[in-house]
Amino acid sequence: MRDDELTALLDDIESDRAERKESFADGDKIRQAICAFANDLPDHKQPSVLFVGVNNAGNSTELPITDQLLQNLASMRADGNILPFPSLTVQKRNLKGHDVAVVLVQPAEAPPVRFKGTVWVQVGPRRTIASLQEERILAERRRYRDAPADIQPLRDVDISELDQTLFREIYLPAAVSPDVLAENLRTPEEQMASLRLVDLGPPVVPTVLGLLVLGEKPSLHLPGAYVSFLRLAGEQLGSDVVSSHEIQGPLPRMMSQIDELLKLHIMTAVDITSGDKERRYPDYPLVALQQIVRNTIMHRSYEGTHAPVRIYWFSDRIEVISPGGLYGHVTPENFGQPGINDYRNPNLAESMRHLGYAQHFGVGIQIAREALARNSNPPPEFKFDLGPVMAIIRQRERKNS
Repeated sequence: MRDDELTALLDDIESDRAERKESFADGDKIRQAICAFANDLPDHKQPSVLFVGVNNAGNSTELPITDQLLQNLASMRADGNILPFPSLTVQKRNLKGHDVAVVLVQPAEAPPVRFKGTVWVQVGPRRTIASLQEERILAERRRYRDAPADIQPLRDVDISELDQTLFREIYLPAAVSPDVLAENLRTPEEQMASLRLVDLGPPVVPTVLGLLVLGEKPSLHLPGAYVSFLRLAGEQLGSDVVSSHEIQGPLPRMMSQIDELLKLHIMTAVDITSGDKERRYPDYPLVALQQIVRNTIMHRSYEGTHAPVRIYWFSDRIEVISPGGLYGHVTPENFGQPGINDYRNPNLAESMRHLGYAQHFGVGIQIAREALARNSNPPPEFKFDLGPVMAIIRQRERKNS
């Protein structure tokens, strides 16, 4: 935007396309404003602007506009609090003779956008939580042909296949803040629709996301929606089978079972030769395996394939195979670099974050690499074919005592 356009918005105190903040002190208020602008309830189809370093009258507060401040503002796009990720740019501009931080927020392609599970909208110069009708208005703007595969409705699946108790007792409290829940008068179906777990139709049916998160057995309708685990005695697929498992069910139950299975199969060596205090060395660090498996479940393709996620636990390595190749702007060259991410299943990623399985988007592979290095395991290896992606985690070298 030109300086004169920005100045006009800065001075227009009644505009619903501009908001002013004196400082960066309240990051949540800034995120709420970004969320509201991305939702574009008035349907301006133009960018809205958050000015940082000015007061409510549009006058400078002489806030130093440092590189760190600009980086902090830019990081709000992908810190996982505002989902789906908003499109925004952060600039340092000189307006009316003073430096100001300017955050330009584009209208979202697939509203509603949520901050910590809550939809915020701009109504005149006031920011507020969206009503049910306002959420419906935003949802109607999202065309199904442009919607990600993970929120497509499953017209042949009955809503009775979703675990209502799991939704009420586990998922809803994790996804929506307590103060919003306390004032919520919506029906369970309306609550699930606001979180993209069902489509209100009519008839009301689960989405792919709803079936994955709450379905008693998602693989009945999404044949590959499970994890196959095979522990082998040797280094080849033809080796004797030690144990075999098919992990199925709604996402929270499945993730819990996978974590327990990983813990069960990790072997720990005890070193009693280095002083009075014994030291324990697992052959694989749990956090590295968790990060790689969770990334696989989050990013795999659930359409066009009947293949599950496969975990092959050999005597010298673990192979984790993800159906579906790399997605979007992720390439073999930039794969696993911090901050490089794209989402085949953005709403599933959001759900995994709600449930505590994805605290930091875009850094899972880096966390795994660091955990493996601390445990003296070799770096993870990745193979990219036109079909699946394979991660190879090699065992920590066992030293003779």
